[in-house]
Amino acid sequence: MGFLMGLFALGALFMVPLLIVGALFKVLLTLVFLPFRIVGGLFKGVLGLLGGLAGLAFGGIGLVLGLLVLVGVFVILPLAPLLILGGIVWLALKAVHPTARPA
Repeated sequence: MGFLMGLFALGALFMVPLLIVGALFKVLLTLVFLPFRIVGGLFKGVLGLLGGLAGLAFGGIGLVLGLLVLVGVFVILPLAPLLILGGIVWLALKAVHPTARPA
């Protein structure tokens, strides 16, 4: 039993400095890459904000175009026969009364 405890103590004496060196190495790498992570986070935030604003803008444009199509279908399309008749009358009146052209 004493031999096993001595072997454990020797292993601990060997492993503890290696664990400390590993932890210091991780801290050093974290400190080296921290500015890049901060800049990356800023870029991600700015690009996300710009993407959200662009999405809102394109959504608004789509909404306006959709409303224009809706107005065209439900207002202008039923009035199309009247518009065609009005155009025919206008062309007939224009043919009967031509405008005088200056020479």
